[in-house]
Amino acid sequence: MKKIVVNGTFDILHRGHIEMLEYAKSLGDHLLVCIDTDTRVKQLKGPERPINNQNDRSFMLQSLKCVDAVWYFADEAELEYILETYQPDVMVKGSDYRGKPIVGKHLCKEIKFYELVTNYSTTGLIQRITNR
Repeated sequence: MKKIVVNGTFDILHRGHIEMLEYAKSLGDHLLVCIDTDTRVKQLKGPERPINNQNDRSFMLQSLKCVDAVWYFADEAELEYILETYQPDVMVKGSDYRGKPIVGKHLCKEIKFYELVTNYSTTGLIQRITNR
């Protein structure tokens, strides 16, 4: 069985997320999505985030047919522990991570970059809603 992993916040699901998750699933048999806990999202994105709590984000992701499992992580060490346990064949990252440090890279056999869909981001979506 070929195992794939993706990690991120996945706060407000949008087309870019879905396309990346479908791409990731096309690479193997089992797709694990690791999501930041609410506390970690606040640390990374600010006190107004997440918009959706971790249970709701997990529920929405698990409802997608391309996602096989969702696990939470609170910090980089916990993400590395998950990767050690899961032993992914491939980690999929957005193309914006090219040339940047990738947590757990050494625990994956291969890193694949997904070309991000232009004009799709949670931050941009929140800004468009706020501006209305």
